Amino acid sequence: MSELVACTGVPLATVKYYLREGLLMPGEATSATQARYGEEHVRRLGLVKALAGAGLPIPRIRKVLQLIDHPDGSLFEVLGQAIGQLPPYLDIPADPIDYPRARVVLEKLGQIYDPRYVAVAQLERALEALEDAGIPMTEERLDAYGRHIRGIAEVDIGLMPTGSAEDAVRCAVLGTAIYEPVIAAMRRLAHQDIAQNFFQNTDEQDVS
Repeated sequence: MSELVACTGVPLATVKYYLREGLLMPGEATSATQARYGEEHVRRLGLVKALAGAGLPIPRIRKVLQLIDHPDGSLFEVLGQAIGQLPPYLDIPADPIDYPRARVVLEKLGQIYDPRYVAVAQLERALEALEDAGIPMTEERLDAYGRHIRGIAEVDIGLMPTGSAEDAVRCAVLGTAIYEPVIAAMRRLAHQDIAQNFFQNTDEQDVS
């Protein structure tokens, strides 16, 4: 186990905890008190570490691993279930219900509306929050967001490995969890750049 700790940088106590929780498969027993761990353990531990680092609680990590080890349905369905383990977490009814705000938005964008998909409920909640704040989604903003976000999604899907369920789920879950903060930060920096240029030009016009 010391070699596993050295290879992954995960503390020994954490490795033992993951073993107890069933997130890491047992090693090959070499004696009554020792076991051998291989490359598959290093890979699994790295995945668990990354999922935990992305903020997923243990039950959600366990679900993602179950989907990888025992995929139920097509790869498309498995990916949907895996992405559903990411925050924000909502109390979603067992039986699908209608999400009118999300339905209208997705219909305008020409996209699939499936209320069973967790992101639909997340979109509904976000749109509702915009309305409550007095800044509802406008047609202009929806058109711009829809075009550019779809472009990002096309790149993401195009780069996704599909050789195995593990590779696809790993890429989808970690890519979504870790790249979304990148997108948010880049958007804010674009705001900063555009605003600086705008106000600089405004000040120059006022001076002239």
